Amino acid sequence: MPQVEVDQTLAVESAAAAYMFGYPLVLMDVTRAVMTHVPHTQGVGKAPVNQFTHVREFPDATFTDVVSPNADTLYSSAWFDLTEEPVVLSVPDSGGRYHLMPLLSAWTNVFACPGTRTTGNHGGHFALTGPRWSGELPEGVERIAAPTAMVWLIGRTQTNGKPDYEAVRRFQDGLTLTPLSAWGTDYTPPAETPLEAGVNTTVPPADQVAAMDGATFLQRLAALMMNNPPAEADAPALAQFVNIGLSPGAFQPDPAQADAIEAGVAAGKERLLAAMSQAGGTTPTGWKVLAGLGSYGTRYVLRALVAHFGLGAVLTDDAIYPTANVDGDGNPLDGANRYSIHFDAGQTPPAQAFWSLTMYNDRQYFIDNPLDRYAIGDRDQMAYNDDGSLDIWIQHESPGPDAEANWLPAPEGSFNVILRVYQPKPEMLDGSWLPPAITKQ
Repeated sequence: MPQVEVDQTLAVESAAAAYMFGYPLVLMDVTRAVMTHVPHTQGVGKAPVNQFTHVREFPDATFTDVVSPNADTLYSSAWFDLTEEPVVLSVPDSGGRYHLMPLLSAWTNVFACPGTRTTGNHGGHFALTGPRWSGELPEGVERIAAPTAMVWLIGRTQTNGKPDYEAVRRFQDGLTLTPLSAWGTDYTPPAETPLEAGVNTTVPPADQVAAMDGATFLQRLAALMMNNPPAEADAPALAQFVNIGLSPGAFQPDPAQADAIEAGVAAGKERLLAAMSQAGGTTPTGWKVLAGLGSYGTRYVLRALVAHFGLGAVLTDDAIYPTANVDGDGNPLDGANRYSIHFDAGQTPPAQAFWSLTMYNDRQYFIDNPLDRYAIGDRDQMAYNDDGSLDIWIQHESPGPDAEANWLPAPEGSFNVILRVYQPKPEMLDGSWLPPAITKQ
C-alpha cells in the first residue's frame, strides 16, 4: 500500500511537470491551427501554412482582438510546415528601414532572426530546413536549420505613422515564401488550401488548452514531439515523464495512474497561474522588467509563463518591454491624477533602433483620445527642455496647447504603460540603465 501512494505521488508530480514543460508546444499548435484554418489569406492574421499575412495599418481604440497592441511596427506573420521539404524565405532590401523577422520554434524559442540587427537591411534568401532534412541548397540561398518542423515567423517592420504605410506595404509585399522544390520557378501559392479537420476557431487558443483534460493534453503533447523534438538538454525532463508513460510519439500510462495524471495536470495549470503573479522583477523606480525572453533553455516555468501571457516574445537583443502600473511611490496609476516622466539630457531610452511609450487601459487596449495618439517616442516631434532633458506628460486632460507635443493621453481610470525599446544598447541589456519613475504631479 505505501508503494502505491509513492507511485501516485510521483505520477502527480510528473504530470504537473509535463504540463509546464509541454504547455508552449501545445499552445503553439492550437494557435497555428486557428490562424491557418482558411482556404486562402483572409485579412489580418489568417493565412494557410507556408503563406504570409500582413497587418497593413495600426489598430485604433476600437481594436480588441489582441491585448497590448503596438503602434510602432506593422506585422507580417507566417506559419511554416517543414515536414516535407524546406521553405525559402525571401526578404527584400528595406532601404535602411529597421525590421526583424524572428523565427520561433514549436517550443517558442527564437532560433534565428533575419533583419537589421543580424543580416542587415539588404535582404536575402533563407531556406528554413526541418530537423530531419539533409541536402544541398541552391546558390545564393542561406540555410537556417530549424529545430522543429513547426515554425512561426512574426515579422515587425518599423512604421513612422500613417504617412509611412504605403512604403511599409511595399516592403511587406516583397516578403515571399517558396517551397524548395519550386525555387527558381514563377511560384504562386495555391488559390485554395484544404482545411484541417476538427479545428475550433471560435474559442481563443489559450482557452482551448486550459479546457483540455490531462489525457487529452498529454496525448497531443506526445504526438507533437515526434516532428518537433525536444532539445538534448531536455533529457532529464523526458526521463521523469517516463513515470507516466509519456515520450515523443507515445502516451501509454498505467490505467491505475489515471486519477493521479488528471490531478497532476490540474496542479500544473495552477502553478502556471501562480507564476503569473510573481513574474518580472520590479525596479526601484516602479517598472517591471522581464529579461531573458525568446531563448529559454531549461527554464520551463519562464517558457510556459511567457507563452501564456505573451506568445511570440522576441529576443531581448531585439527588444525589451519594461511595464509600469504604479508611480514612483508604488501607487497604482490612475487618470484622475497627472503624471510626468523625466529623462535627463542624454538619458532617453538607449535604443539603437527606436523607442516608444504606449498607453493602455486596465484591459490592455488603446485609449480613445482627441489626438488619436496611443504612443509617443523618439520618432515624434517632442519639445526638449533647454538643458536637453525631456518631459513626457501622462494625464487624461490636455496639458495645454504648448505642451501637447509631449502629451501621452490617459483614460479617466486605471492604466498602465509599456516602454518599448527596439534593439537596446548594452547599458539596457545589462541593467545599468533603468527607466525613471513615473512621478505624480
